[in-house]
Amino acid sequence: MDAISREREVCAANYAPLPIMLSHGEGVWLTDTSGVKRLDMMSGYSAVSLGHGHPRILKVLNEQARKLAVTSRAFHSEPLGPFLAKLCAIAGQEMALPMNTGAEAVETAIKAARRWGYRVKGIAPGKAEIIVAAGNFHGRTTTIVGFSSDESYRDGFGPFTPGFVSVPFGDAAALEAAITPHTAAILIEPIQGEAGIVMPPAGYLTRLRELCDERNVLLILDEIQSGLGRTGRWFAHQHEGVRPDGLIVGKALGGGVYPVSAFLASRAVMGLFEPGSHGSTFGGNALAAAIGLEALTVIEEERLVQRSAEHGAHMKQRLAAMTQGIARDVRGAGLWIGVDIDPEAGSAKTIVKALAGAGVLTKETHDTVIRFAPPLTISRQELDWGLDRCEAVFGSLARHTGAAAA
Repeated sequence: MDAISREREVCAANYAPLPIMLSHGEGVWLTDTSGVKRLDMMSGYSAVSLGHGHPRILKVLNEQARKLAVTSRAFHSEPLGPFLAKLCAIAGQEMALPMNTGAEAVETAIKAARRWGYRVKGIAPGKAEIIVAAGNFHGRTTTIVGFSSDESYRDGFGPFTPGFVSVPFGDAAALEAAITPHTAAILIEPIQGEAGIVMPPAGYLTRLRELCDERNVLLILDEIQSGLGRTGRWFAHQHEGVRPDGLIVGKALGGGVYPVSAFLASRAVMGLFEPGSHGSTFGGNALAAAIGLEALTVIEEERLVQRSAEHGAHMKQRLAAMTQGIARDVRGAGLWIGVDIDPEAGSAKTIVKALAGAGVLTKETHDTVIRFAPPLTISRQELDWGLDRCEAVFGSLARHTGAAAA
């Protein structure tokens, strides 16, 4: 039995990976068990923004693991304070609550918003509502999938938690109409990642900020995928110059080797948590804190936010040029671009397989969109190597489509 068959026999089929058995990774490259080397243009949904095996991350991982890893938050540990202080300073927030996965950080934000709604805004007990956007992806817990608009995420997992109101993404007027005295918060992604790198109209976040100020509602932004340099700014909301009341971060925070996430907010919001009101055995452990601090330092010192902006503009321009007549849209910011394939030109999944065969690993979403999100550490030479191979695949598709049309 080969390795893939062995995995399929014992692993639940909640994913449908490409039939490639990866062996090791270095920088922006992944190598399979046959020795074939491919460019990673997916970077683990932004979790590997610093590339595979970044030497500074591995050094801190090794040193801290040998010194102290996990004790639970029943005790203090040296790395936690410096880590959260740097994270808060970068994010422009006052306090942070560390967790492990993105979904846990979202759940933390939901709890914070509801408690703020009851204790500060004065919403009647059990009546707090949170407005979300259709097309959202905030995680896979039963609470979170309950307010997803994707039936495949919800099928068979009800009954779902009440208290969520969904409106179309990018429609500020619809959102304004949905606000009631029971509204505690608006929870959205500034750019919807899993939906296909969907961009809101200009001014959308600015208008949401205005509405939240006018109606006494918290604005909470999920930047788990879009944050920490992915869009060419530290955070996607900075493209419009707004400041959220709550910010959710994760993925890249773990340096590609460890799950690290956090919910950040003002002292007034965070002060609503007291001992016993929330927790996590692994959240904020010494190893996670040391890795998170080094991940932030690497992004800062290697100027990866600026690199994302510069290389991202180049990548978007090249992808738009090579997919003319094939793509309905090429959208995104920084090193995070979605190519929306015209169904008449071909299947996104088929193209992703062809790209893998050409040496480029990426992933489709929602049937038509191919996501390109290489590690922020990628060089221009490595990026162009991958884009040249993408161009060959898209060129072949264009010729085939043209021949079929003729």
